[in-house]
Amino acid sequence: MICYWDGSAHYLMYLLMVAAIAWEESYRTMGLYWVGSILMSVAVLLPGTVVGKYGTKLSAAILLNVPYVCLPVCAGFKIYKHPSVSNNLAPKAIQEIQRKGLLRRPLDLMFVIYFIFSTGFCIFRGLIALDCPTELCRQYVQLQEPYLKDPAAYPKLQMLVYMFYCIPYYTFALSGLLFPGYTWMPDLALLHAGGLAQAQFAYIGASLHARTPYIYRVPEEARNAFLVINILFGIMPQLFAYRCVSWPEFFMKTKEHEKDE
Repeated sequence: MICYWDGSAHYLMYLLMVAAIAWEESYRTMGLYWVGSILMSVAVLLPGTVVGKYGTKLSAAILLNVPYVCLPVCAGFKIYKHPSVSNNLAPKAIQEIQRKGLLRRPLDLMFVIYFIFSTGFCIFRGLIALDCPTELCRQYVQLQEPYLKDPAAYPKLQMLVYMFYCIPYYTFALSGLLFPGYTWMPDLALLHAGGLAQAQFAYIGASLHARTPYIYRVPEEARNAFLVINILFGIMPQLFAYRCVSWPEFFMKTKEHEKDE
């Protein structure tokens, strides 16, 4: 499934970035999204190959993945240094937006609720990946997501990445929605959205794929709930990134913030 994403979504991102360069336009937004996507792919593919059932079949050819790891990191730093698109909104208008409490920003309130639930969901599935022996975890794996027990280790690595890397992001995002002036929030949201899009595409696809052993595929009676939960889990970061990029006023620094610093 990672190869499907590389051959379709990543290829489309490359074309869009090349077109932006040719037209002398900014490709920073798409570039950060691509960096998040490809780094998430690397974080699961390479460790999963080493520690899973394919680990005994490794050869020197795995060294071909070294550029696959290094180039996105170098490209990420280069893309990040590109100037972001400036916002010409008046300082008074920015201050007015930042004075609004969370209850007066229903869209942000929805994202706060999502981040709280996602944190619990990531912890829960991370515990399952760590072989939590409780009855709830065993029932969930058996009835909802048996793919988490696939000996290929990719799903376990994916859940651990969610638990150890996405949960800190959710903490930063919650802070960014509660307190104004976090200028890094749109960039971080783009990186996370790209990573979650790749991860959920691969995870959902592999859970339903015909080449996945039958005992690890999602049961027919649980398929609808599985799709709803996991598609929402993947779509919400895209909506949050769109919100941060399209309406970044709450995350901008004003003169008051600069004086405080």
